[in-house]
Amino acid sequence: MDILALILLIIGGLNWGLVGLFDFNLVSFIFGSMSIISRIIYTLVSLGAIWSITFFFREHILSRYQLKESSR
Repeated sequence: MDILALILLIIGGLNWGLVGLFDFNLVSFIFGSMSIISRIIYTLVSLGAIWSITFFFREHILSRYQLKESSR
């Protein structure tokens, strides 16, 4: 699941980079502006971003656990 979330974030990041640099939306170009497929892709990218937020908490929990273990 983590790999899939990262792939989706890369796709979204590249698309936003194209929008920012060249005013070119690749997803809209390929699938049409706000077509059902475009909306699905945007939704999947946002779900990948939401899932990726958990990376911060996992790292925090792991580092806290490792600190407790090393102090024993």
